[in-house]
Amino acid sequence: MKLQLLKVSKDQISSFSARQDTTPNTNNRWHYHPEIELVYFKKGQGTQFIGDSISPFLPGDVVLVGADTPHYWQFDLSGENVQDGLSADVSVIHFNELFWGETFLKLPENKIIGNIFEKSKRGISLSKSSGRKIGPLIEKIVTAEGCRKIILLLEVLLAIGECKESKLLASIGFRNNFQEEEKDRINAIYNYSINNFKKNISLKEISTVANISPNSFCKFFKSRSRKTYSQFIREIRIGHACKLLIDDKLAIKEICYESGFNNFTSFHKHFKMIKGKTPLGYQKSFVRDSL
Repeated sequence: MKLQLLKVSKDQISSFSARQDTTPNTNNRWHYHPEIELVYFKKGQGTQFIGDSISPFLPGDVVLVGADTPHYWQFDLSGENVQDGLSADVSVIHFNELFWGETFLKLPENKIIGNIFEKSKRGISLSKSSGRKIGPLIEKIVTAEGCRKIILLLEVLLAIGECKESKLLASIGFRNNFQEEEKDRINAIYNYSINNFKKNISLKEISTVANISPNSFCKFFKSRSRKTYSQFIREIRIGHACKLLIDDKLAIKEICYESGFNNFTSFHKHFKMIKGKTPLGYQKSFVRDSL
């Protein structure tokens, strides 16, 4: 999961890139790029890592990720989520903030769009109801031609700006501060953690993965991620628990252990601390918001 500058390709007759992905994990690595990214998940689910945020993504989600904000989507490829040979249907738009000219965003009528671009540096996720309205418009951008393509993008950005139920994902002040020479180390830590979060990862174990001493690891990880490694693992586990709560196929106590927690009281405490509500409250709020 190498953090790298991704070069976004576009054809010679378009001012920005718009495509449909039907294969999951098309860019399954921790990456960033100077283009703003707009994503609509019509089909597919999993875990999204945006800045220092870890949360589930589900069919119907719309996410806007700002320029140079690191991000990564890990699709859930379990059998029940792969049907009819089509395990993903994702519309992806990449565009440079200034592709329509340097003066465009300075127009007073476009102040709302400029504000959205600033907020997108933390990643913006829309409510389910807004996603249902905006998602089809994003799909149209992929197939539209000529000036209509730009008009549709403006309509989508305006709708995002007017959405009353959007939320910012990364923490306040998050910045991509990984040094070039450190990226392989960060990638190794993230990759190992995402694949092994259900078990107890010792400090010695993860320090070996990072190829530094245990004492140096603690200082290094916190200075780069603005959180302790224990907190990082808890957030991955809670993100996984959120997916299981949304699926509603396991009892909450089963979800606790399936997510890597060994104690239900600890699971309940950390879930509420990270999500601001109990596991049951989170589950009920998702059902309510989906109606």
